Amino acid sequence: LTLVSILGTHITLASHSRPVGHCLEAAAVLAKEGVECEVINLRTIRPMDIETVEASVVKTNHLVTVEGGWPQFGVGAEICARIMEGSAFNYLDAPAVRVTGADVPMPYAKNLEDNCIPQVKDIIFAVKKTLNI
Repeated sequence: LTLVSILGTHITLASHSRPVGHCLEAAAVLAKEGVECEVINLRTIRPMDIETVEASVVKTNHLVTVEGGWPQFGVGAEICARIMEGSAFNYLDAPAVRVTGADVPMPYAKNLEDNCIPQVKDIIFAVKKTLNI
């Protein structure tokens, strides 16, 4: 099951697990700046509801994936690959962007951990970069 938490028209934010909350917070901040985000909560990743993501990308023409894991071999990489290989690719106005954890071993110190996993500010930066604003 997939849940579209917020309907928007400018950009799609696809995520699962804990980063969905960060996406919702980023969408609220961006809405105040006039950017409407469609937030997709992938409730399962196997099977992955790629049809919902594709339909959103066709509508918004932009995609940012957000996950807490490392960039290699992640869910965001799989989503991007499927979008690039499918018909929704033709609707993209900019390359799909992945917001992921840092490619380093996970530290134990809380302040370092916060710098290794995506935060709201990282999502906002990725959205603005993708939309060129």
